[in-house]
Amino acid sequence: MRPLPPASRWCLIVLGVTVCYFATARIGIQWAIVREQISPLWPAAGVALATPMLLGPRFWPGIFLGALLTNIALGPSLGTVLIISAGNTIGPMLAYAVMRRLGFRTELDRLPDAVLLVAVGAIGGTAVSAVLGTGVLVFGDALNSGDFWATALVWWTGDAMGVLTITPLLLLAPRFRMPRRVPLVRWGEATALALFGLGTAALASTTTPKLFVVFPVLIWAALRFRQAGALLCSLCVCTFTIFAAIRGFGPYGSYELAARMLHVQAYDATVGLTALTLSTIVLQRDRATAEITDAWRRITEMVDMIAPRESMRSAMTQHGDDELKQPVRRGNGRGSATSSRGPSGR
Repeated sequence: MRPLPPASRWCLIVLGVTVCYFATARIGIQWAIVREQISPLWPAAGVALATPMLLGPRFWPGIFLGALLTNIALGPSLGTVLIISAGNTIGPMLAYAVMRRLGFRTELDRLPDAVLLVAVGAIGGTAVSAVLGTGVLVFGDALNSGDFWATALVWWTGDAMGVLTITPLLLLAPRFRMPRRVPLVRWGEATALALFGLGTAALASTTTPKLFVVFPVLIWAALRFRQAGALLCSLCVCTFTIFAAIRGFGPYGSYELAARMLHVQAYDATVGLTALTLSTIVLQRDRATAEITDAWRRITEMVDMIAPRESMRSAMTQHGDDELKQPVRRGNGRGSATSSRGPSGR
């Protein structure tokens, strides 16, 4: 089968990005609390940032088209929708450019990579999209100027949480391999972790003193199931927290919208940063241990190869010394015999 021409391949990938962005955006709209299009959890932002990281920056039209299809039915006007879609594209592309300039690696196997993803991807780039989108809504009279900051906070929180929870999972997906011959005990531990994760996430959304019960579960997930387990637990906690904030449950019900979003942003960012950072540190430790083990194996193999040669060389040297010493002893014997005969002859 002949490979597709580059132009056809580009179009297919752009179409796939468009579909993924639109599908995840429709999920986010289900939780919209401002104008039925601004949600405190926007998974499409995670797709938008992961697209240039995994596929390359030249597929940005897929992000723009996905945002355009999402917002065109929500209005308020075509010009406003175009600017909002441009902001949804510019934000992640700008964050990607900065992160790449600072040496970000998609493997997420170093602590600086986790910090860059949170600081630049989840906080910096999403702020550009939030401010630009909210500003054009106010400028187009679709939103009151007094609601600017509250709306921008909701927008920023939604995009940041989308990046913090979805982007790492997408970056890990190409390297995920289903383990073989997993012991039954391991499956039992994974099931217990899932149950504890769901239970503590729901419990943390009820009252303020219970917000911290999720962190032992995050530590458990990071230590035993590395990044995949920790990030899935983080996604679960963030989802429950945002749902409680939308409905006004638990520790968020007594606050205004802006304050509520600030509390959610701070808590979910702490959860996501803890999960991502701790699991990355554990991954670094595993990699260092593997490198030390590999180096020790190589040294052992070299010693095993050198030892027989040294033994053979020692044996050959000893044999040569014996041969050199043997004539000297014979010569000394003859010389002494001659010298002993000499005087008697005279």
